[in-house]
This record gives sequence, C-alpha cells and structure tokens, in this order.
Amino acid sequence: MSHFERCPPYSAPTSNWVYASFAHRGAVIDTLIFIRRLHSAREIKMLKFYFSPSTSSLATHIALLECGAAFEPCPTLMSKKETRTPAYLAINPNGKVPALVTDSGRVITEVAATLYYLARAYPDAGLWPEGDIEDEAEVVSWMSFTASTMHGARLGGAEALAEAFEIANTKLDDRQWAIGRFTIADIHLFRVYWRFRPTVDAPLGTYPALESHHDRMLARPAVQKAMEAEKEYG
Repeated sequence: MSHFERCPPYSAPTSNWVYASFAHRGAVIDTLIFIRRLHSAREIKMLKFYFSPSTSSLATHIALLECGAAFEPCPTLMSKKETRTPAYLAINPNGKVPALVTDSGRVITEVAATLYYLARAYPDAGLWPEGDIEDEAEVVSWMSFTASTMHGARLGGAEALAEAFEIANTKLDDRQWAIGRFTIADIHLFRVYWRFRPTVDAPLGTYPALESHHDRMLARPAVQKAMEAEKEYG
C-alpha cells in the first residue's frame, strides 16, 4: 500500500475557548463563554496534505499548523519516487509536492497557491493582510521574489544563491518580518533560506537580517512542530 493510500488522520486545534468571570447585581457569576474560531465563510472539514520531508512542502506544512487546520498528512516521498507513480500523478500531473486537496475535492498545487489558500481560508490566523492593498501587493512581491529569484538561484549554484540572499537581506533591512508583520511571505522566505543556507555556507553575520529572520522563524511552535513531524519520514 502506498503512502498516499494510508493518510493517518491529524487534527490540529480548531477552536479557542475563553473563560470569563463577571459580576452581576453584586453577585459573582461564573460563566463559560465558548467562542468558536471561524476559519472561513464555509466550514472546512478536512484537508488532505501531500508532502515530502524537507522539500518545498515544508512551507505548506508550517502554514497548516499556523492556521490550526484539520488535515490528513499524506507523506509522498520524492526519495522513493512516490511523486512519479500513476496514483500520485493523477492528483498532481506535475509530479511535485505540495498538493493540498480541499474538502470539495479540488487539488491545489504549488507552494504560493497553497499558502494563499490557507491564509484566506483561515483568516483568524492573520497570515494575510486583508484590506490593505499595499501590504497585500508586498506579500505577492515577496512570494514572487522568493520563488523566482531565491529558489531559482539554486540552479546557478552557491554564487547565485549568495547574490539572492544578499538581495533578501537588503530587502528585509531592519524589519522583523517581510512586510513588517508576520504573513505567508515569511513562511515561504524561511523555507527557501533554510533549505539552501548550507549550500552557500557563509560565515555567521554575512546576512544579519536574513539570519535573524531565520532564527525568529525557528522559534515559532508551528515551525518546530512541522520540522519534528517530518523527521519521521527521513
């Protein structure tokens, strides 16, 4: 049986519970107030997440956990050529991960698309700067830069990656997050820098803004949980 035929169910927390105590007419009344976290206009039941450890799909994995989404992890190992099997190619003809299958059965592929979907489907997570057109445009800009300039630089080797890292470092400047607040742009940026940092092997302090951003990302529980979970698959 293939990995994608045995996806164990996983459900991250989807509700926030707040306990409130208040006084009424001199008497203390303890009341439990249950606030359900609404992720979107329609209820999202369960997502199916196809991934391969330490690849681009790590970004989607992190976003799923940041959103508190309920999903079935479907490890589809590139090292075992599982993304090239007929069963997986029927899901994503491009033979790559990530692939995210919604409860309606629609398949969403490519990192940027999956991150955008999750950010918009789970607005309470705050991963998309809804309503600020300039911030929205800047997120798109960072996502495009990360996918084309940074990730694309891997084809040119260490020197090309070093140049891309320098640009990213300059763009970040003194900001903690890519657009000044945490968004999907930071998840995408982190994944690419984390993956190709060893290739450049630059001395510590070469890219101070990028290095600090990397460390802030590693401190996030969702990042730690995603990376720990993927260790199980190599």
